[in-house]
Amino acid sequence: MTEIRKYLEAHKQEMTDLLAQLVAIPSIQGKAEEGMPFGKEPAEALGLMLKKCAEYGLSADNVDNYAGSADISGTEPALAILTHLDVVPVGAGWTTDPFVLRYEEDTDKLVGRGTIDDKGPAVAALFAARAVKELGIPLKKGVRLIFGTNEENGSADMEYYRKKRELPPMVFTPDGEYPVINAEKGMLRVYFSSDFDDDEILDIQAGTVINAVPQFCTVNMRNEDGDEEEAVYEGVSAHASTPWKGDNAITLFLDSYSGENLLLQELAQLFPHGQYDGKDCGLGFADPVSGDMTCVLSMLNTENGRICGGIDIRFPLDRTKAEIRDIITYELESSGFTVDSCEGVEPHCTDENSDFVQGLLRVYERVTGYKGCCIAIGGGTYVHEIVGGVAFGAEFPDTDCRMHSPDEFITLGDLLKNAELMAEAIVELCG
Repeated sequence: MTEIRKYLEAHKQEMTDLLAQLVAIPSIQGKAEEGMPFGKEPAEALGLMLKKCAEYGLSADNVDNYAGSADISGTEPALAILTHLDVVPVGAGWTTDPFVLRYEEDTDKLVGRGTIDDKGPAVAALFAARAVKELGIPLKKGVRLIFGTNEENGSADMEYYRKKRELPPMVFTPDGEYPVINAEKGMLRVYFSSDFDDDEILDIQAGTVINAVPQFCTVNMRNEDGDEEEAVYEGVSAHASTPWKGDNAITLFLDSYSGENLLLQELAQLFPHGQYDGKDCGLGFADPVSGDMTCVLSMLNTENGRICGGIDIRFPLDRTKAEIRDIITYELESSGFTVDSCEGVEPHCTDENSDFVQGLLRVYERVTGYKGCCIAIGGGTYVHEIVGGVAFGAEFPDTDCRMHSPDEFITLGDLLKNAELMAEAIVELCG
């Protein structure tokens, strides 16, 4: 452990330099082009990472720019560390350029889009593997790093990758938090719409992605004098799995709405401001392991004579996708809306007593000195649909690195600690 720590400390400038290069690539999903299924920038980020893997002596494999991998042993991989190089849209509120890595010496923060989700952890995984390789630590089992490019928009990258390559029996992703996330709520993303013709409300624009609490809701309306005016409702952005950390600008608007539009009145009834569990939508379920469900009206926009909305739902382990779908569909249709699509995944749970999970917990306790335990979350990590997969990092307990929010960051200390934990996990599970 001491040798690994010394190695990473000696290479921290290389780590931050690579992270800066990755952050500089705005790898938000773009228009598909030939050979670039998710656009130019995600493919560029993948190419950079695989180039670095090859420079460091790891065998690089690009699977048609959907995802790529690098092995650090000639034997068949038994463990995969799964990270992604795509990021969510920037949004408003950044204090500096989100695609220029900024180091704040007084706080030790590395600020930039993707620093915690998931480019920073990807860099940490690469240098963890490099440390094990260059220190000559013997491995009995192979290890594979996998880098994806579409985690933020449905993980079509991994669906494709798994058709072309077989995953090792053990997979963890630093796409969540420590100690170990072994249980994740089910997810449902609902898109709905209806005809919209209103003399007072001319236009509504709120929400850019379905899995985030919207920070702004802009409403153009006609006042009593017949003049057009704009009202901007400002909330606080947050990940849709933890909506209580934010303040929903859409429901702020609906809460203040006093007009006669029946559709807006219905939405105000279904989604009261400050309610997070969907109780007034007929939901509000909970279980002892995963806790209360969440239900977020995260998008509301008018276009071409229709009003369109999006809802992000995270439901407990003891409920099914079909059950939640039927309830929310009934409530929306009863309120005058058409459900355009309703897709999602069932809950995910990996046995906390497995040798794999217990090995990761031992590493966490040994490296950090804190008690390890398994936790359940509402967010969907990159292993949600991988049987037996868990999340191991990258956020530490009681730390909010502003994932999906303005001024996202990881501290340099935590970047190094993540790399140390992943290196130790490699040794524990495959050494």
